[in-house]
Amino acid sequence: MLMAHPAVLPGLVDRYWALAVLDAAADDESPVRKELEDAERALCVATGTADVHAALFSARHRLPGARVLDDSVLAST
Repeated sequence: MLMAHPAVLPGLVDRYWALAVLDAAADDESPVRKELEDAERALCVATGTADVHAALFSARHRLPGARVLDDSVLAST
């Protein structure tokens, strides 16, 4: 399965959250709803998921800097 490059994901996630805030303040007939659905679909395609919540979870774990490579700070001495 093809997956989006991690550099693309921050823009998709930011767009989704910005539209979600605008949609919460808008009515059901708002053009923001269509844009939000498009953003949800783009996130799902980019992460290879079928649900926007799973897409956000997957994107969060694939974002640059999401995983710490050096866990020596957590090691007990």
